[in-house]
Amino acid sequence: MSVWQSIPTLTGHHVTLRPLAHCDRDALVSAAADGDLTDLFFTNVSGLKDPDAFMSAIFLERDHGRAMPFAVCLPDGALVGLTRYMRMAPQHRRLEIGGTFYAKSVQRTGVNTEAKKLLLLHAFEIMGCNAVQIRTDWFNRQSQAAIERLGAKMDGVLRNHQIMDGRIRDLVVYSIIASEWPGVKRNLNYLLERHQRERP
Repeated sequence: MSVWQSIPTLTGHHVTLRPLAHCDRDALVSAAADGDLTDLFFTNVSGLKDPDAFMSAIFLERDHGRAMPFAVCLPDGALVGLTRYMRMAPQHRRLEIGGTFYAKSVQRTGVNTEAKKLLLLHAFEIMGCNAVQIRTDWFNRQSQAAIERLGAKMDGVLRNHQIMDGRIRDLVVYSIIASEWPGVKRNLNYLLERHQRERP
């Protein structure tokens, strides 16, 4: 099975990303409840208001080879979020990192930075990607700031691109290309080292 078909387990100091399983349903619902994330209309996590439909859609994309969903877990095994490779196009060596959310209790703790580092490292250094995209809602300013902090560059805005819960969404598109990865990797290592120094 190729690296574009097999979902890996990616392990760092702060997080482990492992293949999402059907039995993770209730833990995902609990993680989203930490911070009432399903009330954020501008995020995909609002879909967890119907957890069975949410999980079915994720696994359908996985089974068609278009996505790799990961449970985001702390070193003690506690599930605190979800992230995915999405819109996978092996013929173009391109994918998107998205569908991400974290329980409020682990936001701004280094979890997101390390998770993105693990995903980007695997995408560029194992899967051989030419480009990795990250998209977010126009109204999700916190997400935009986090993406820019990683070192991704804005490609543009897809206007009236989606309809979600009856609302027409504009999406802000960012990307990192293969030639930029060494610099982005250095930035992520710096951010993680600084986080370690600042921890009490």
